[in-house]
Amino acid sequence: MKSDVIQIQSDLTGREEAMQAAEGFIKYNGFEGKDAMHIRLLTEELVSMVNGIMDGFRGDLWFESEKTKDGICCNICLSANRSVDPAQEEQMLSVASSGKNENARGILGKIRESFRVSVQHSADGVYMNEYTAANNWYSMGANSCEMSGSGMKAAYWSLTSYRMNLGSDKASAAEEWDELEKSIIASLADDVKVWLKMETTEVVIEKLIRK
Repeated sequence: MKSDVIQIQSDLTGREEAMQAAEGFIKYNGFEGKDAMHIRLLTEELVSMVNGIMDGFRGDLWFESEKTKDGICCNICLSANRSVDPAQEEQMLSVASSGKNENARGILGKIRESFRVSVQHSADGVYMNEYTAANNWYSMGANSCEMSGSGMKAAYWSLTSYRMNLGSDKASAAEEWDELEKSIIASLADDVKVWLKMETTEVVIEKLIRK
């Protein structure tokens, strides 16, 4: 099942429609109690990520579900076109006089930042390679795979890979583990992926509702 696509903007135009779509998705799949609450909370997290992400931002949000032997696999998806806008690039490159981006705090902030950087650049990969090298947290979750039937590779960042690469020694990465433990999206989602495709960037929150 795939829901209707809702357009959402950086001023949160479309938020109410997105939450209504979440309720329709919950009802269609027969979710109740904590399962329904988790879908609502994850939708709110994804919508909040869009707020003020950059001037004139427009993205498409939708829901997908598929029955599996373990339960119902749910995806909450956000997609935006990739473009090279000189004004936006200048805005991005001068995020702070210190050269640090203060928005990239916490897991949601880091996902938001990788999404924004990708949307503001073409798919040639040059800047994203520089971004990956400069941000250890991103490289710790970076992956690539072949797109089905296309023979082409797509890069993506995965929360699951990031968590695994942090390792089991929480003392050596105390700040990162603290971010994970405090994050709604990290505690409720089975995975979060930021897909860097040729013409679009997509954030997909994956949640398995078990039988």
